[in-house]
Amino acid sequence: MKSAIKSGLLAMAAAALPAVASAHPAIGEAAGFSLGFAHPMSGLDHVLAMVMVGVFACQLGDRATWLVPTTFVLVMTLGGALGVAGIAVPFVEIGIALSVVVLGAVVALNLKAPLAAALGVIGVFAIFHGHAHGAEMPENAAGAAYAAGFMIATVLLHLAGLALGYVIGRAGERQGVFVTRMAGGIATISGVGLLAA
Repeated sequence: MKSAIKSGLLAMAAAALPAVASAHPAIGEAAGFSLGFAHPMSGLDHVLAMVMVGVFACQLGDRATWLVPTTFVLVMTLGGALGVAGIAVPFVEIGIALSVVVLGAVVALNLKAPLAAALGVIGVFAIFHGHAHGAEMPENAAGAAYAAGFMIATVLLHLAGLALGYVIGRAGERQGVFVTRMAGGIATISGVGLLAA
């Protein structure tokens, strides 16, 4: 168990090292399922935020375990629709970077927010992430496939976060707290770097 936790932390730290701050390709590239799927997976900002959503949901437990990620995906879809419609949302890139900082800090500090507050915060950040995806998506069948790709990738990243949260919970009180603080801290520091970039 200890080696699996250390390996997971090392992998997360290694993922935080590259300067892949933004996963927002030019609009001409935003078509098709594979590009939509690759989009959230290729940007440090999206990967860290989505994994932290899953860990946060696991930390809250009970209904939050499924409500937090589900709310994120549904509201992200709304944000994507705003982007496709050309409706401006201010400070999208800053909002995405802040989502990494805030979610990382919430995980590191193991904050037990009331469910309504957690869903509200998740919803705000989901708008930014969705808008970034939607603003690049063409309004045709390739765009629909792209949307399906980024939604499925987002769900998989949330599941990875839930799995990480579960492993942390199984690690025991002492080790679990350390791993949680490390994972959240890495995300927070990476988010600060994204804000500064």
